[in-house]
Amino acid sequence: MDDHWPHTHLKEITLKIGSGATPRGGKNSYKANGISLIRSLNVYDFSFDYDGLAFIDDNQADELDNVKVERKDILLNITGASVARCCMVPDRVLPARVNQHVSIVRVDPNLADSHFVLYVINSPKYKNHLLTLAQGGATREALTKETIEKFQIPFPPLPTQRKIAAILSAYDDLIENNTRRIQILEKMAQAIYREWFVHFRFPGHELVKQVDTKFGFVPDKWDIVSLEDVCKDITDGSHYSPPSISGDGYPMASVKDMTDWGIEINSCRTISEEDYLRLVKTNCKPFVGDVLVAKDGSYLKHIFAIHKELEFVVLSSIAILRPNQRIHSQILCNYLLSPFVKSRMSGYVSGVAIPRIILKDFRKFPILMPPINIQNEYMDVTGSIFNLIHVLIEKNTNLKSTRDLLLPRLINGELEVSEMEIEAGEVNHATNL
Repeated sequence: MDDHWPHTHLKEITLKIGSGATPRGGKNSYKANGISLIRSLNVYDFSFDYDGLAFIDDNQADELDNVKVERKDILLNITGASVARCCMVPDRVLPARVNQHVSIVRVDPNLADSHFVLYVINSPKYKNHLLTLAQGGATREALTKETIEKFQIPFPPLPTQRKIAAILSAYDDLIENNTRRIQILEKMAQAIYREWFVHFRFPGHELVKQVDTKFGFVPDKWDIVSLEDVCKDITDGSHYSPPSISGDGYPMASVKDMTDWGIEINSCRTISEEDYLRLVKTNCKPFVGDVLVAKDGSYLKHIFAIHKELEFVVLSSIAILRPNQRIHSQILCNYLLSPFVKSRMSGYVSGVAIPRIILKDFRKFPILMPPINIQNEYMDVTGSIFNLIHVLIEKNTNLKSTRDLLLPRLINGELEVSEMEIEAGEVNHATNL
């Protein structure tokens, strides 16, 4: 442990540490709306994923009243592959409960700062220690209540904790603001896409007759083709997983490293240059314009086009679609992401324990392809939107990198903050360090 500050057990500075349960009836008992039931799939490091958020009614919530989530509660995954993922509960999720795979860590505000504790848990040294402790489970990765209570963290004076939290929170606030802007821009582009390519109200549609097809009535000269008709190549990543290396290496991505807008390169494991170059030769490296599809596990959750040249390869859990000149990458993405199309794609999925897209069948997947001139018009209209999205994504990447560089240095006391005049919310001061 670091000697710069004394250490304390989490039990000594918390008001509550505990997990919940799944209501009787399991998933079949979930409601369309109501009180949030937070599950491990919602909890990521530093961020909360609203996709798949479940809801329960008041009676079900009453049965879980002992795991009621409060503002500034830390959510910590305690089982399975996502063990030790950790974030702060967002206010907009409340009121909420947690299931048995998520633990509430409620910090006593008179003793410690909850954001500081969150950053300690997510710092590399302490995260790795938690993961090591989780490996001790008898049958699978797990963190017990006792393990969490006995977990030791650095314990500087409360004013110092608050300053460290303010500095790091400044970056996360900017990241969150950029993320909201990205979501708004994405909705704008999707609305235009639906208007043109779902409702067929594209410029000049009044002059185009509708013809009856297996997809219903569609504009004349809109072709129904297969996925392989519009792709030069349809493949997946490596079916062989090379050994990871520490230090400098090349990123290798799997489904867990995918987001709505790209690959989280920093979360990828690294492989040697020799393995990387070998996999590049076997077509496991995506290029600009390729469309990546999450094909295993949470299949279809993430589909996006590569817009920037990056040095990385992918595992077989990711499919690589390489469009030809008949279709724009972004239009292919939007098509595959549309709810009606996604429901049709479920017929190309096999497997119970780990559902996955079967590529040999997926190649024959039928798609409705607009004429290239209409595709070009759409890209002309939305190009600036997608460009701004990519700029904001790049900004977030840089902010995360800077935060992650500062995080261990602040937590271990390498950067002195006691003399700094900074309060929570002072974004400009913090991000100019």
